Amino acid sequence: MSTAVAHPNIALIKYWGKRDEDLILPCTGSLSLTLDVFPTTTTLTADADAAADAITFDGAVATGSAARRITAFLDLVRAQAGITARARVDTRNSVPTGAGLASSASGFAALAVAAADAYGLALDERDLSRLARRGSGSACRSVISGTAVWYAGTDDATSFAEPVAGPALGMVIAVVDAGTKAVSSREAMRRTRDTSPYADAWATATAADLDEMLAAFGRADVTAIGELTESNALRMHAAIMASRPPIRYLTPQSIALFDAAAALRADGLDAWATADAGPNVVLLCRDGDVAAVRDALRERTGLPADRLIAAHAGPGARLVPASDPAPAGVSA
Repeated sequence: MSTAVAHPNIALIKYWGKRDEDLILPCTGSLSLTLDVFPTTTTLTADADAAADAITFDGAVATGSAARRITAFLDLVRAQAGITARARVDTRNSVPTGAGLASSASGFAALAVAAADAYGLALDERDLSRLARRGSGSACRSVISGTAVWYAGTDDATSFAEPVAGPALGMVIAVVDAGTKAVSSREAMRRTRDTSPYADAWATATAADLDEMLAAFGRADVTAIGELTESNALRMHAAIMASRPPIRYLTPQSIALFDAAAALRADGLDAWATADAGPNVVLLCRDGDVAAVRDALRERTGLPADRLIAAHAGPGARLVPASDPAPAGVSA
């Protein structure tokens, strides 16, 4: 039995689009911040007597595509370990699933760490990042503590995430809608690639954005980091909305939160908005400003306190004793 905990990450430079769907190799590199909120806890037990994998999410038996996706991932681990034993997998998820808050990132990062340990694979952080990527691309970044860059690479061996040094950053997550989105990220990526006239421009611009972002981190330039974060998010959503038929994740309230970030900056409080593939908006700021940004955002938008989540840089995916209580879902 092995138990692992992982947290979601929010991309500052987005991952959107695969050039290899089997290996999950991205069209471009990306960069993210792993958070200290919304942990996923996964316990895996190898069972030589079982005829099939048994998978539960928050106490409910997983079926359909969700179960098949996990079994396919475990087959990769079993092949690498040279072991055929099936597994019992129990996952407890505190991040809303399918809401654009990186639930698959924390989920597959935790699964990768637990499965590698249970099946006896001695993997270092880079190897775990490669493995997690095969379950969900962004999961390779949740293996890493704090800020991580995911290299697009040219093959399986060269596409992984590693830490990036830089200034202390924090976030305020504004939960617009915690429900499951109508179009999954995987489907939306395919539709963007196949039908959006901006897909190629998105990839070219994002590669340049990543180079600029790494340079901004190198000189600890928070303003440049924030401006690149907001611009890159809006470029991604522009490419998505240009798909046919169109996909629109951002709601009027989402756009209002981008406007609120601009208003906070005009008032002298630095914060920049970003959004993954969903309606929920995240404000990036200096770590010491998280509480002030949350309070100012609540005053400006009227959102209740339980929908404004303060977050800081968090730990990478890691093993924990099975007897440990589940980590808290959010931080104060």
